[in-house]
Amino acid sequence: MSFLKPKNLLGLAVGATMALGAGVASAKTNLTMYYPVAVGGALTKVVDSIVADFEKQNPDIDVEAIYAGNYNDARIKALAALKSGEPAQLSVMFSIDIYDLIEQDAIVSFDDVATSAEDKEWLKSFYPALMENGQTLGKTWGIPFQRSTIVMYYNKDAFRAAGLDPENPPKTWDEFVAAGKKLTKKDGSQWGMMIPSTGYPYWMFGALTKQNGQVLMNADGTETYFNNPKVVEALQFWKDLSQKHEVMPKGAIEWGTLRQNFLEGKTAMMWHSTGNLTTVKKNAKFDFGVAMLPGNPERGTPTGGGNFYIFKKSSAEEKQAALKLIKFMTSPKQAAKWSMETGYIGVSPDAYKVEELVEYAKSFPPAAVARDQLKFATAELSTYQTGRVRKLLDDALQAAIAGDQDPKEVLEDAQARATQLLKPYK
Repeated sequence: MSFLKPKNLLGLAVGATMALGAGVASAKTNLTMYYPVAVGGALTKVVDSIVADFEKQNPDIDVEAIYAGNYNDARIKALAALKSGEPAQLSVMFSIDIYDLIEQDAIVSFDDVATSAEDKEWLKSFYPALMENGQTLGKTWGIPFQRSTIVMYYNKDAFRAAGLDPENPPKTWDEFVAAGKKLTKKDGSQWGMMIPSTGYPYWMFGALTKQNGQVLMNADGTETYFNNPKVVEALQFWKDLSQKHEVMPKGAIEWGTLRQNFLEGKTAMMWHSTGNLTTVKKNAKFDFGVAMLPGNPERGTPTGGGNFYIFKKSSAEEKQAALKLIKFMTSPKQAAKWSMETGYIGVSPDAYKVEELVEYAKSFPPAAVARDQLKFATAELSTYQTGRVRKLLDDALQAAIAGDQDPKEVLEDAQARATQLLKPYK
């Protein structure tokens, strides 16, 4: 039998301690986060930069941020990962996905994760209008991040050429039509306005109905108002812009190419996401402005964009690490950076107190338009069976705008079908 000398015993003890220390040092929490990009541009670089800053401050957390395509792609990929053996811990997905995610038991409420006094104050720090699509059943399920409103981009040079005041964009539907007529060129080289009817037509429509004094659904996601007379009036107005007033092209107007049409001078005004702002600023070869949407007479827009969600199939440690990342990415400093880099809204009032954003908004006033418009904002269309209900409305809108169908008839049909879909949830 051989015995270890005391010196050798000491060496083994030191070696074991070092090995244990190395094991503790390498015990990191790994997070996988899916996120979408809805308006194009180099937003992936911005996300990567914010994540890199987070990892520097939190060396015990590794984040794999995966660009997953558009909002629908992000939802599909994140839910597919949940069903596989390697789920993500968090994701940015449509704010309107909330009811589907709850019904699938896929997410946890932030009230169950953010439990400290500091956490609870943080939950109260966001703009209330941005929280509407993230709260239901008395709890908060989504935290605003990639959030927007619809704004009106307009070509100031075209306004001047048409004899319009470039510092006084249309404030009402009547002014909108009147300006559109002056801005439309008979040879078809320039239209007065374009409102996209593909991609997210229900979103644009939510602006028109709010301006006309009516929202599209109740706060519980169990009822829609598609056949309300005010809603029908709003669709008739949208259709009349091309069919009657001839200030907008007939047929479908593509979401994905509209920004380029504006930059190329093919339309003098466009309604689009504020998430386009920085790209338009960098690429416009003309003097442009950004305004709140016109009203009838009330202004109005739905909020839009993506919220953070934490998935239920995460360990307690992963949920806390995910919460830490979300708090970092929505902090005033990072929200201000995100807003300046993209055009999306800084999600809290404190973001607009960050010196860099204060100075940026002074030098570039359009940066504050979407924020100021929040006082006229309502929640984006979101219900149980959201995808199916939304498609019913989208199909009705396109049938009326791009086709010859009557707005009242198509909306009556969409409402009847939506009522059937939502009946089990009442």
